[in-house]
Amino acid sequence: MLDRLLDRVDQRDFTIGIIGLGYVGLPLALTAVSRGFRVLGFDVEQSRVEQLMASETIIKHISGEQFRQPIADGKFEATADMSRLGEPDAVLIAVPTPLDKHQEPDLTYVEKSTEAIAAALRPGQLVVLESTTWPGTTREVMQPILEAKGLKAGTDFFLAFSPEREDPGNPDFSNSVIPKVVGADDADSLKLAVKVYDNLVSRTVPVTSAATAEAVKLTENIFRSVNIALVNELKMIFDKMGINVWEVIEAAKSKPFGYMAFYPGPGLGGHCIPIDPFYLTWKAREFESPTRFIELAGQINTSMPRYVIDRLAEALDRQTGRGLNGSKILLMGMAYKKNVDDMRESPALKLTELLEHRGATVDYHDPHIPEVPMTRDHPEFAGRKSVDITAANVAAYDVVLVATDHADVDWDLIVDSAKLVVDTRNVCRAADNVARA
Repeated sequence: MLDRLLDRVDQRDFTIGIIGLGYVGLPLALTAVSRGFRVLGFDVEQSRVEQLMASETIIKHISGEQFRQPIADGKFEATADMSRLGEPDAVLIAVPTPLDKHQEPDLTYVEKSTEAIAAALRPGQLVVLESTTWPGTTREVMQPILEAKGLKAGTDFFLAFSPEREDPGNPDFSNSVIPKVVGADDADSLKLAVKVYDNLVSRTVPVTSAATAEAVKLTENIFRSVNIALVNELKMIFDKMGINVWEVIEAAKSKPFGYMAFYPGPGLGGHCIPIDPFYLTWKAREFESPTRFIELAGQINTSMPRYVIDRLAEALDRQTGRGLNGSKILLMGMAYKKNVDDMRESPALKLTELLEHRGATVDYHDPHIPEVPMTRDHPEFAGRKSVDITAANVAAYDVVLVATDHADVDWDLIVDSAKLVVDTRNVCRAADNVARA
């Protein structure tokens, strides 16, 4: 059976199913289609399925037009019908893995996806989890669900883990050129999963188990979290010394070895860095292993929005002699990073909450997010609309707070028009009315 499946991958007589047509699943679908595979995409949101099948854009940096020809050629189809999960030869799971209100892993989406696969599972299928999670999830959570009806992993079907490495909106690293780590707990599952990804990406990096691959993804993002926490702490220290941390970082970058630049900000956003480290801290408790470094980094990073608000209040008091209560604030950027429409875990939401809690009125401008969608933690902001940027509009606010440094914003106009700018991204030129935070 395995040899026949391997041949079918090479011959492109092999259908790839993808559960979750979002920031990870959509680029993966396009990559698979471009490599000659038929792709069947699954999503629980019927409206998203209908938009995709109408070639409408649902994520700004991925044009819906890219799906028009594959749909016409029968190479791509989106569906909300999970009973069709028996059709693909491989099912790749790319669903959210958030934290619950206690900062503990919430595997609801993974479990429900696995249960849906189990209901339609047939011999010879490959199942791969791409969602970031704690080491052991594939074996301890997914495998028992998939084996409940009698089929055995590594014998009747194949099971692996391959962490996504998507960087939304990054034009330099598309899905197909980023090496892919692949891990499985048996040789046949690993061989088939590697064969599939060898035909999708530039290079695969096989590892000895699914848990090892799960640990790789966590290590990548914990590395970033700890280093961002370090520069955030340095920012606060250097600010008290009258030193510009951005200038320090730029100068430090001139060293050709032993240094890697990370940058401070108003808080962490995206699905990876604010969430992933806590998946390891949770699992580490089972082994009575403290994660002091990781937890300290988390504390520093989650404290940054409050630090920014304190700096804003201080600058406002110094510049105008007034407090936050009753002030009008223009927040520049709702996306968690520049040049994308991705609001997952965006610090802008927390900044808005903190400002309004202290009596300020907050509007926002974001060229990529014309209206705030429904979010899990801040549903009260849903429906708010981006305001227009003109010199007169900017001048009407007491403070402009820069949360996201989108390239398609006229930052000179902002500086020239604003009474006060509080810049958390070092995107505005130096001026008497610009304070760094």
